[in-house]
Amino acid sequence: MDGFPILTAMLLVPLLAGIGCFFVAANAARWLALMGTLLTFALGVMLWVNYEIGGPQWQFTETAELFAGFKYALGIDGIALMLIMLSVFLMPICILASWNSITKRVGEYMAAFLFMEVLMIGVFAAQDLFLFYIFFEAGLIPMYLIIGVWGGDNRIYASYKFFLYTLFGSVLMLIAMFWMVAQAGTSDIPTLMQYDFPVAAQFWLFLAFFASFAVKMPMWPVHTWLPDAHVQAPTAGSVILAGVLLKLGGYGFIRFSLPMFPDASAELAWLIFALSMIAVVYTSLVALVQHDMKKLIAYSSVAHMALVTASLFAFNVQGLEGAMMIMLGHGLVSGALFLCVGVIYDRLHTREIDRYGGLSINMPYYATFFLLFTMASIGLPGTSNFIGEFLALAGIYQASTWVALVCTTGIILGAGYMLYLYRRVAFGAQKNEDAAAMPDMDAREWGMMAALAAAVMWMGVYPESFLAPMRADIAALDARLAAAAPQGDSQLQVGPPRAQAANAIAFEAHDEEGAH
Repeated sequence: MDGFPILTAMLLVPLLAGIGCFFVAANAARWLALMGTLLTFALGVMLWVNYEIGGPQWQFTETAELFAGFKYALGIDGIALMLIMLSVFLMPICILASWNSITKRVGEYMAAFLFMEVLMIGVFAAQDLFLFYIFFEAGLIPMYLIIGVWGGDNRIYASYKFFLYTLFGSVLMLIAMFWMVAQAGTSDIPTLMQYDFPVAAQFWLFLAFFASFAVKMPMWPVHTWLPDAHVQAPTAGSVILAGVLLKLGGYGFIRFSLPMFPDASAELAWLIFALSMIAVVYTSLVALVQHDMKKLIAYSSVAHMALVTASLFAFNVQGLEGAMMIMLGHGLVSGALFLCVGVIYDRLHTREIDRYGGLSINMPYYATFFLLFTMASIGLPGTSNFIGEFLALAGIYQASTWVALVCTTGIILGAGYMLYLYRRVAFGAQKNEDAAAMPDMDAREWGMMAALAAAVMWMGVYPESFLAPMRADIAALDARLAAAAPQGDSQLQVGPPRAQAANAIAFEAHDEEGAH
């Protein structure tokens, strides 16, 4: 691996395959896209195998000066490695999920997915601030086209809403980036992660980045674009949207907001907790009353991402590890659940829950996979989401008992709406003859489900293989946050944590003088 630019290769393979899809017939485009994504996945496996746990924080670095101070700089730590692996694992599954359902402009559709893979890998691998911004924002374009061209009946509204929501916050983030580079004299992300920006400026910088990352997560109340986007997107679009694109906001908090603006993060932790608690409960209750399967799973995604934001701002190792594990586990499980919806949608062309029922009779293999992913979604021990939710709640509990209590009620509600969904789809009487006549999964669908089921079980049974590459980087982030971190339920207080600490020290000194 020495000297081989593996990250550049992982960008070039899907890029060239995507360009090639424009010039071949529909069936050839499908195979070219599948081969391109599988080769990128193979490179990702090489990346993981050769990643040195306990080695330098930034590995596989590549740097080239381009023009006017703009750098092509790539490199990964353990956190970026795991998110890249999630991206390259889901992408061949997305191509397979679209094999028969996409019949118009197949080449352009496959190219859009391949270009999106390039941009997702670029977001996680970029080490230059402006290179990150280009990858981060350019990712809007292929998803906008996937929803707007190949989506449902109301696709134009959903695609515009998705684009405008996500673009608005990013303009503020770009302005903040220019100020940061002028202040620090560099656009190098690893350097900026250790740079101490003025405390007064951190507040405004945090809000500028928050405007972008909160929409990407998405956090309440700027989450309303997500259900519309999911409902209108084709199945594979929903898989990659829930599986990876929602994680860009969480990655942004980990890579930028927390290490670069630790004091502002501590001051505004109460705001993050408040929004997260509302989202966990509110979106769970909304999910309970949904009649559309995709909308129900979309609202569940908002609730899971709210648990991520709460645990990120708990300012402890358990919270940070829990947030990362939830993001990885949710990426697998939510993608799998949207595939489960896609399998029966391809047969009956409706997402209405009441149109199904009793599918365990005529589709027993489908019902088995659906049950596994339902159990994983509610955090059953032995599945991927359990370890993340356990660590997250442990971290949140250290920060605030009340926040942990509210987040736990959201998990209980999650069990309610997911089991309610499964009962109505898989069990009960077969009310509709067309649903009762649907055939079980074919070999292609079996392959997709089996791959996701294996990953979900592997992560649940042996989470250490996922935690080990990230542990040193999370510990370094925790050390960076230690000076600013408030203690216990003081995180719910509004005000600068350093000022609170200074007052506490003053009172202790006064008491000691009185004792003497």
